[in-house]
Amino acid sequence: MSWIYLVIAGLFEIGFTTFIKLSENFTKLWPTLIFLVLAVFSFLALSMSLKGIPLGTAYAVWTGIGAFGTALIGIVYFNESADFWRVLFLITLIFSIIGLKFVSPD
Repeated sequence: MSWIYLVIAGLFEIGFTTFIKLSENFTKLWPTLIFLVLAVFSFLALSMSLKGIPLGTAYAVWTGIGAFGTALIGIVYFNESADFWRVLFLITLIFSIIGLKFVSPD
């Protein structure tokens, strides 16, 4: 169950980082409020994952999911670069996250 909480935390992280951008430096009310809600849920799910996953592993996976997902949102919705090297390193990030799952205690 801890890994499920961790994936949920990572998905909420993708959401809150996206809404940071949409809030335009916290000048827009609704995106700012949505950011706050998503950030709270992300941290709550992360803390629940720590019952069964070591802190360092959980943090690395949480930030990895968030980094990958946020970069993907940037490419798809905000017209950010999708050059070869960026995509290659995003793929290696995913393999690193999967690797941490396999070498971590359940």
